[in-house]
Amino acid sequence: MEHILSSFHSLDSPVFYRPLPLHRRPRWPRMGSSTPHHRNNQNKTKLIVIMGATGTGKSRLSVDLSTHFPHSQIINSDKMQLFNGLDITTNKIPLPERKGVQHFLLGEFDSIDADVAPSQFRSAAGSTIADIVSRGNLPLLVGGSNTFIHALLVETFDPQVDVFAESSSVSRALRYDCCFLWVDVAWSVLSEYLCIRVDEMLDSGMLEELAQFYDPTKAGAMVGLRKAIGVPEFDAYFRKYPPWESPENGVVPNKDCDPSRREAYEEALQEIKDNTCRLAKRQIGKILRLREGGWDFTRFDATATFQALMKKKQSSAVAAPELEWREIWEREVVEPSVKIVKRFLEE
Repeated sequence: MEHILSSFHSLDSPVFYRPLPLHRRPRWPRMGSSTPHHRNNQNKTKLIVIMGATGTGKSRLSVDLSTHFPHSQIINSDKMQLFNGLDITTNKIPLPERKGVQHFLLGEFDSIDADVAPSQFRSAAGSTIADIVSRGNLPLLVGGSNTFIHALLVETFDPQVDVFAESSSVSRALRYDCCFLWVDVAWSVLSEYLCIRVDEMLDSGMLEELAQFYDPTKAGAMVGLRKAIGVPEFDAYFRKYPPWESPENGVVPNKDCDPSRREAYEEALQEIKDNTCRLAKRQIGKILRLREGGWDFTRFDATATFQALMKKKQSSAVAAPELEWREIWEREVVEPSVKIVKRFLEE
């Protein structure tokens, strides 16, 4: 765990959003309340914010923290995970891994052909936080869409200004009392892990999921859920090998399949890996940009955890490495995070 500063800047260029009406699913039933932990001396709502690049274990940490703070409830801030559908492709945390912790803004938007603007997320997430706090529960904001996180947290939000552009400045005035936890992994390790994770997603049914989602009339339309990494890359594959022409086109090709189809598949696979790594770099750049602007982050280095996890995946001795990476994660990420959150809530 450490505090660091860096001059690394975001790789993103300014983005313009079309605010369109969205249809949200009804909220889940209310849970029981407890003694609230949500006000500080400045009368601001206390909010735990877990940040990090894609694949660094943010969702795992949020659930782990919830076991230590039983009245925690989690709010998703990943823009692709807001939408209903493509659960494997967008890496939504599976229901069993949520361990009964209530999640909000996760698959709640049905209008998959409309972008969610930062101002819309600010409104939806702000209302969700207020609702969680009104029941005496602790809100945890978790996700990698730092543009959305900024829009939600700043006191004054201007949707016309891209604060991640070099010419802009980041406001330190926040409308919540925030405890920022940043899960980080050394780039050499994270980039390798992200490529392994893509392979695992495809083994888990990602291609079949994308085959069902594919619509030739909308291929190439980069809006809403269609912006999710995996959709445009495999749209090119499905144009050549439509899933309705042969069931084989919608499953991962084996080494004995048609060489041309295998080549098209491998091209899409490599594009997904490259784009996932580019996304992670942009996310890291935005986190550092916010920190340079005065946001007080505590950084947790999860590199050793991921090294042990990849060792487990490559090892035939399954039991010992499994225990090893979990012990490292608990010792180097979960336990210090719990201490920081406890101090924050007691302030």
